[in-house]
Amino acid sequence: MKLGSIPQLKYTTNDNFFLLAGPCAIEGEDMALRIAEKVVAITHKLEIPYIFKGSFKKANRSRVDSFTGIGDEKALRILRKVSETFEVPTVTDIHEISDAHMAAEYVDVLQIPAFLVRQTDLVVAAAKTGKVVNLKKGQFMSPESMQHAVKKVTDSGNEQVMLTDRGTMFGYQDMIVDFRGIPTMKQYAPVVLDVTHSLQQPNQSSGVTGGRPDMIETIARAGIATGVDGLFLETHFDPANAKSDGANMLHLDHLEKLLTNLVLLRKTVNTLK
Repeated sequence: MKLGSIPQLKYTTNDNFFLLAGPCAIEGEDMALRIAEKVVAITHKLEIPYIFKGSFKKANRSRVDSFTGIGDEKALRILRKVSETFEVPTVTDIHEISDAHMAAEYVDVLQIPAFLVRQTDLVVAAAKTGKVVNLKKGQFMSPESMQHAVKKVTDSGNEQVMLTDRGTMFGYQDMIVDFRGIPTMKQYAPVVLDVTHSLQQPNQSSGVTGGRPDMIETIARAGIATGVDGLFLETHFDPANAKSDGANMLHLDHLEKLLTNLVLLRKTVNTLK
């Protein structure tokens, strides 16, 4: 199944990769619109199909005092405003069955977090909304096992599904991307590479996840070279003060150069087919 067969997202057919990008969490309306405006301008210039990403709440946190959100419906309304203002689809992750119906009223893509991708009832609830479902591969799962997660969506009557690799646990405090999984998972659905979460350094003694943003372009280039359909990354104009996942985010000022290089690489890869 090619991405162009997902009608809700209206992908272009220019053989470019598509992009899911935005802040980790919706911190407020101004920040969301500011980030979206910049990314929309860049992706329009480079002809990259774009989906704005933002979590309406953060349920998987290391500590009880970690930021979880500004309020569910408030954040979801901001996601809708981004979509209406810039005419782009939006994606957010859900954590409970009840989230599926609520979030589907506001966004185009429902994302199943990696830690929850084996939760059948959650996956089925997302599928039954009729929205596009993005399944993030668990850090503990093989690429081959993701075919069963895809089947849960399609067996629920929804063919609009994609997979996202976000790295595999390498010891307790590091992640590694096994690029052999990209062609494997492309047998089941369109595949996205989550660049920034693949560079997380979890389980820190401080209770705050670390990261390697200096390796973002390296991982992204490797993803393009191995044929991913799309890239996922989190970006912010002030990562150091972002309320979630700032340690592995890309600074918004570096996004255009990165994407320009990746588009050139994609064009080269396309000539080798």
